[in-house]
Amino acid sequence: MQILNQDVEFLEENRTCSYYNEKLSDIRYRYIYSCATSEYQKMLERGWRRFGRMHFVPECKTCNKCVSMRIDVKNYKFSKSEKRVIAKNRDTKLYIRPPSMTMEHLNLYDKYHRFMNDKKDWPYTPIEPDDYSRSYVEATENYAKEFLYVRDDKLIGVALVDILPQSISAIYCYYDHEYADLSIGKFSILAQIKIAKELNIPYIYLGYWIENHFSMGYKVAYSPFETLENRATLNETPIWKKYEL
Repeated sequence: MQILNQDVEFLEENRTCSYYNEKLSDIRYRYIYSCATSEYQKMLERGWRRFGRMHFVPECKTCNKCVSMRIDVKNYKFSKSEKRVIAKNRDTKLYIRPPSMTMEHLNLYDKYHRFMNDKKDWPYTPIEPDDYSRSYVEATENYAKEFLYVRDDKLIGVALVDILPQSISAIYCYYDHEYADLSIGKFSILAQIKIAKELNIPYIYLGYWIENHFSMGYKVAYSPFETLENRATLNETPIWKKYEL
């Protein structure tokens, strides 16, 4: 008998850490075929992240370097340098729509990861359409969006973003480094902050911040922000605290 659309939860222990080769990690997963907005909000507040229908949260026994963080939108003020990034992108078109997949998406995704392989030694394997679809397109909930950045009729950046009534979750962003002068990665976060302010959304969840990490340390620039102080289960109260620089 085949059972379809069944939600599953499991813990994967002692896997190689994605951020430190010498460490092991323990990750809890929940495969949720259709995640209601209220349930997803509850999970975000407790440090969960999402790729497609798979949600996950670290539960490492011997390490707590991955810190869940969220931008305090109301009190966020754009710096002079951030205003310059916004100004440089005055001719960059932004389209917001449900996630999709085209050859433009796949080619840009691969181009970005080839560059990051050379620059930061990220592992690189060309992505298959099925893998891209599972990670970024499959979830059909109304909160799932993609931000498309277009310049000169060319796709130069894609950000996968969830927009909920009380939060925005920045899932993933990739872009064309030939347009490095536009700082599309930074511009994407600034655009989300601007939208959150317009919609009175209090928080933007940036996922996990690792202090001084070569790939994950950049998030400290988006201050003020709060960090999750405990590993609350879905039945426990999460404790968020303003991070003092």
